[in-house]
Amino acid sequence: MIHPINSYNFSQPVFKGQNTSNNTAPTKKNASTSIFYVNDLHGNMGNMSRIYNAKHSFDKQNHDGQDVMVLGSGDISAGANVKLLKISNAFLNVMGALGTAIGNHEFDANPQEIAEVHKTANYKIMGANLSLQGENNPLQGQITKSFVQEINGNKYGIIGLIPPDLHERIRENESRKTIIPFSKEDSIKAVQEEADKMKNEGINKIIVLSHCGLEFDKELAQNTSGVDVILGAHTHELIKDIEHNKNLFTSKSGEPVIITQAGKDGDQFGVLNLEFDESGIIQKAQNNVHNSSKFKRNPVLERIFDGIIGKATEVGYVEKTVPAPEDRLVEPNPHAYLIMDACREEFGTDLALINAGNIRGHFDEGKLTERKVFEVVPLKNRMVKMKLTEEEVVNALKNGAKSLINPGHKPSIVMPSGLEYTMNRKGEVLNATFIDKQGVKHPIDVNHPDKNKIYTVATDDFFASGGDKLIPNKINEIDERFDFDKDKLTCQYIKKQGKPVQIKDDGRIKIID
Repeated sequence: MIHPINSYNFSQPVFKGQNTSNNTAPTKKNASTSIFYVNDLHGNMGNMSRIYNAKHSFDKQNHDGQDVMVLGSGDISAGANVKLLKISNAFLNVMGALGTAIGNHEFDANPQEIAEVHKTANYKIMGANLSLQGENNPLQGQITKSFVQEINGNKYGIIGLIPPDLHERIRENESRKTIIPFSKEDSIKAVQEEADKMKNEGINKIIVLSHCGLEFDKELAQNTSGVDVILGAHTHELIKDIEHNKNLFTSKSGEPVIITQAGKDGDQFGVLNLEFDESGIIQKAQNNVHNSSKFKRNPVLERIFDGIIGKATEVGYVEKTVPAPEDRLVEPNPHAYLIMDACREEFGTDLALINAGNIRGHFDEGKLTERKVFEVVPLKNRMVKMKLTEEEVVNALKNGAKSLINPGHKPSIVMPSGLEYTMNRKGEVLNATFIDKQGVKHPIDVNHPDKNKIYTVATDDFFASGGDKLIPNKINEIDERFDFDKDKLTCQYIKKQGKPVQIKDDGRIKIID
């Protein structure tokens, strides 16, 4: 039988309530805990800067008697750019993080690069469910399965997990060859082994940092004993509050287990407040998720970033903009339209297409720098020119439209330039129109697209290789490959405009009921 637990959700401002509504203070044997958690930032420097300011506000709250900690669940970095890995490392250091799981995007870099950056890490780098191949693997000794943190006399066990589907989520590189993840089943066993060791040492408050996805975390919660909290990641869920059978489950031993995830790209972060009894069983809990956009960038952290990646060069000015979509995977996104228009214009192609999941940020009004453009598309893919038939283009739109009804809204809809299309909420493409370089519109029969009509397309190597399965793998059929991503083309395009940028919705993607 599950032990009783109260879930609080007060309508107070940022960092609402430290369980202050309860009239009885915790006894000395109880432990009151507050965890500031982040996941799936994907190297978004702007949101890192905002979250750092949020952490300052958090620190100013009354934490008297609370055990406070900062923890991460992976994909703090993203892409093969080593400078971005250094940025993420610096962020976790200044945040005072105790530890972070390793996500798939950390392994976009090669092991030697990862190991070199992590030499300066003041936090634990974690993965209990992996084996390192090679006698001289540079990550040997850097990755820990678990550790114990003592705060105010209370001991917490922290366990980390990498994604079991790691090899499906990274490109062919040295990381794929030398990092072998455990299966889901063996990953769960690995957690239980670490939890049992901790239990034998008298540690009864255990937190798992999991970069394995929500469905895995649900299985983990219900098929282990001793785990109290799973700080999740990987599937980019935005889990607010605490709700039975959503993110509150019962362990094998009948104790409550809470799961969290704070979205993606650093758009949100979380604060989990807990009260444990003497036996390490959660008695009260409060899960608060906050939007980082409510906080300004921190100038001190910006200067640290300047020292790593170089001072940002101004490329233009955003005179007017629109809010970023709440779910970039399945909503029209004018911020993406600017990038797609830049790719099409700079390459002179008929179309520009990309998966919406490739867009990881938005443009604020004011001075626009190369770095701010990079924050919107930080993955450092390589641009390509290729040819697609009208049938292949329409199939890509249809595959993307299914995201409207797919779990987690995966893979994502297609962001275009040179193309307009309409979908319904059932995930069906209703119509599409090609707009040529003279602005003339040519309707496309989406039910019988032309197999022989050819379009030149600007995209990147992820899309071209069948990433997210929007098109088949056509990487060997591309016409040209370039050693830069969409950010470079966008900066060139904005400079050529010679006037302030206006971000607006031109209706190129419509979704109707």
